[in-house]
Amino acid sequence: MLEELTLEKFEEAAEIVKKVTIPTNLIYSEFFSSQCGNKVYLKPENMQRTGAYKVRGAFYKISRMTDEERARGLITASAGNHAQGVANAAKIYGVKATIVMPVGTPLMKVNRTKSYGADVVLYGDVYDEACGEAYRLAEEHGYTFVHPFDDLEVATGQGSVAMEIIKEIPTVDYILVPIGGGGLATGVSALAKMLNPNIKVIGVEPANASCMKASLKAGEPVTLPSAATIADGTAVKTPGSIIFPYIQKNIDDIITIEDDELIGAFLDMVENHKIVCENSGLLSVAALKHLECRGKKVVSILSGGNMDIITMSSMLQFGLIQRGRVFTVSVLLPDKPGELVNVANVIAKEQGNVIKLEHNQFVSINRNAEVELRITIETFGEEHKKKIVDKLEETGYKPKVVRTNL
Repeated sequence: MLEELTLEKFEEAAEIVKKVTIPTNLIYSEFFSSQCGNKVYLKPENMQRTGAYKVRGAFYKISRMTDEERARGLITASAGNHAQGVANAAKIYGVKATIVMPVGTPLMKVNRTKSYGADVVLYGDVYDEACGEAYRLAEEHGYTFVHPFDDLEVATGQGSVAMEIIKEIPTVDYILVPIGGGGLATGVSALAKMLNPNIKVIGVEPANASCMKASLKAGEPVTLPSAATIADGTAVKTPGSIIFPYIQKNIDDIITIEDDELIGAFLDMVENHKIVCENSGLLSVAALKHLECRGKKVVSILSGGNMDIITMSSMLQFGLIQRGRVFTVSVLLPDKPGELVNVANVIAKEQGNVIKLEHNQFVSINRNAEVELRITIETFGEEHKKKIVDKLEETGYKPKVVRTNL
């Protein structure tokens, strides 16, 4: 069965997907290279027309269908990126597409999918539940199902990513690839090993949705009890069973990433590369710090960039708080004129930038006692934050750092 993925099919797919993709040339990252001691290149699939690599597999799969299969109408389940790939391909071929998406899918992904003319059905909390509903609708209406990852033709289309990487850097040592259900990892790893068996292909999963790692350990696909992660595009409880043998054969290792690490990776990408990448696409960036190798040529695949504005805002806020660059401190002051100015002067002398003030005179029923002042301050980082808190302590204000959002 492993002979079904062939070099000839990968070459065919690479040519066909050019009709719907734009070049995503590798970007050398001085920042990440210095961070991990390797030569790091980014494969920006977040810049594709549909905002993710998924358009590759979807279009190749649909291009291989018969006219009768397409005419029945297409249906799939997706957390967003495959949805847009199928909807876009359906629009090109002039056929109907129905997409079942989890209820919590970001509004931007839902609206983008609808913009291609697809009908969207919101169902279930995670991809797996949406997929079950999509199968039911396919049976009920006779639609042709386009699986987002557990399909060899879809995986072959995704493999065109590896074809482009190796054409640019034939001597690449490591390719880091995000894993949800495993379609991208299957295509990339299979083709990479065909072209150069020495290339190490490392899968990267969210720690709270690491279904592939659990399955490899068990020796067969297993279902996780949950997939609670901010990386919604890879929040899959059960990996593909058809593609699983290819993962077993070709993936060298799997790294798992905590959600908190994705927050830091988002901040690094925005500040150092001015690139907005969705959380699933950031898995391969966060994984760079986990590599034990040094001096190697490493490619991180940025699988998608479909992040809604609200999530983006939250990521920036939590990232700044996480790194101590924004924090809130509570101090108690005598309830008399001039005390607010005194506190402000202490912070100003330490070069802290006050961005928010909350003055609570009702912290105590004794108005002759103290009032609470909560100050949100912008800093240069943890060391600067500590310096400001220490100075407030020295001045007698008994500061207490408060855990809060902006």
